[in-house]
Amino acid sequence: MRLNKFLAEAGVASRRKADELIEQGRVDVNGKTVTKLGTEIDPEKDEVRVDGEKIKPAKKVYYMLNKPKGVVATTSDERGRTTVVELIKTNQKIFPVGRLDFNTTGLLLLTNDGEFSNRLTHPRNKFERVYLAKINYPLKEKDINRFLKGIFVDGRKSRFTKVEFLHESNRTKVIVGTVEGRNHFVKKMFETLGYKVLELHRESFGNFTLDGLKIGEYRELTKEEIDKIMSGKKGKGKSKKK
Repeated sequence: MRLNKFLAEAGVASRRKADELIEQGRVDVNGKTVTKLGTEIDPEKDEVRVDGEKIKPAKKVYYMLNKPKGVVATTSDERGRTTVVELIKTNQKIFPVGRLDFNTTGLLLLTNDGEFSNRLTHPRNKFERVYLAKINYPLKEKDINRFLKGIFVDGRKSRFTKVEFLHESNRTKVIVGTVEGRNHFVKKMFETLGYKVLELHRESFGNFTLDGLKIGEYRELTKEEIDKIMSGKKGKGKSKKK
C-alpha cells in the first residue's frame, strides 16, 4: 500500500496532505525518515510514525444495509440529503460498494476496504445483482427473450442474466439479474423497450442476501463472508442485526 493512502485511511490526513507531511520529512517508516512520494509499505509489518507518534492501521469494517427510499448512496450530498453512511453507527470512514439510486431500496454493502469493494464491482468478476422491479405494464414474452439475448443500452450490448416473474399472474413485478454495475442500468434496460420502472429493490449481490433484514436495518458481515470474497469465492452468512 502507498504510504499516503495508509496515512489517509488511518485518519491522519487526506492523501494530498499526507504527501506534504512526507515531503516535509515528518514521516518515519521503521525508524527511517521517508521523503519520497509513492513509497510503498506493508501495513501489517512496517511501523509508521508521524512527528514521532505511531500510526495504527485503520480497522477494516464491512456492513450490509437494507437501504430505504429517499437516501443517497454516497458519502456526502451537497443538497443536504441523508446519506447511507449516516445510517451506520461506526467511527470508521466508510463508503458504499457501488451504488443504488435515491429511491431504489435493498441490499447495499459498505466498507472502508478498497480491495474488497473492487473485487465485488470489477466487471471481470461477474458478481450477479438481482432486483425486483415493478413496471408500468405487463412484460411481453418477446421482450423477455430480447432482454436475455441482449439489447443496446448507451451504445453497448447489454443483457439480463435472468428474467422471472414474482407471480406468473402478475407480469408487472419482474425479477431480473445482471452482472452490470452501470448507473441506472436496470431502469435503462426497461426504458429501451418502452417500459417504466415504478419501483426497484435489490434482493441480492453475489451470494449476499438480505436474509430477513428489514428496511433501514444493517449488520456486520461475518469473517467467513469477507474471506470468501477476498479469496475469489462467493460466500454468504449471517450476523447480528443492528
